[in-house]
Amino acid sequence: MPLLVLATTLCTLGSVSAQDMSANEAKGTYLSGEWQEGRGVVTRGPDGKVVFLFGEVQPSVVCSPLQVCDIELQAGEVVRDVLVGDSVRWKVDPATSGAAGAQAVHLIVKPSEAGIETSMVVTTSRRTYHVQLRSHPTEYMARVGFEYPDDVAAKLDEINARMEASVVDGAGVPAENLDFGFRIEGAARWKPSRIYTDGLKTYIQFPSALAGGDAPVLFVISGGENRIVNYRLQNNMMVVDYLVDHAVLVSGVGREQQKITIRRGS
Repeated sequence: MPLLVLATTLCTLGSVSAQDMSANEAKGTYLSGEWQEGRGVVTRGPDGKVVFLFGEVQPSVVCSPLQVCDIELQAGEVVRDVLVGDSVRWKVDPATSGAAGAQAVHLIVKPSEAGIETSMVVTTSRRTYHVQLRSHPTEYMARVGFEYPDDVAAKLDEINARMEASVVDGAGVPAENLDFGFRIEGAARWKPSRIYTDGLKTYIQFPSALAGGDAPVLFVISGGENRIVNYRLQNNMMVVDYLVDHAVLVSGVGREQQKITIRRGS
């Protein structure tokens, strides 16, 4: 190769290798470095497990030659791929634990020497893990696992759903704080599905919402007399502002009249 051409080629290669990054490249590497070097939440789990909060930062797992690091994934999670930057000096073997159908995959990590580092990407049926691997002459993390923010949110949703399910419509209090000891007698297309009281108000629940003109009239029986009482109709719920012991619900007149009798207690 002519000397002039060789010199030109070397100069061109040198200028490319020394070229500065663009503004976006610099910003991207800075943001990635923040995530990689972030402190994040690290805590101790059961049986000495070191627990990272998944997705907060890139977890850094410290291993040691002649020792094994056990990285445990979520039970039921299916591993698709395990990719290691330095697959020559780092060895990763899979293992499993737990009953069939709910097994957890363990990645057993072993470095060949101290003072080396690499990155590992693990893709699963649920998420992708990005892990930094570092080796130390003597120190290592025997067990590593993760806490998943989505799981915490799902558990809270489940708890809230159970709490809402235990709260009876209308009364807005748990079912164990209500008295359902009412007898319902008679036949009508709008016959109440259940009646209960919180000790202050009485709640009469109908099988479907009632329009104002279709709602029956409530008479409270006291001293042998029928007295019309005021109530509020909320969709399929009739709310009476005091405790009812004996009452009748009446709709229509003459042969078309329908009547339901309500008594509290056995």
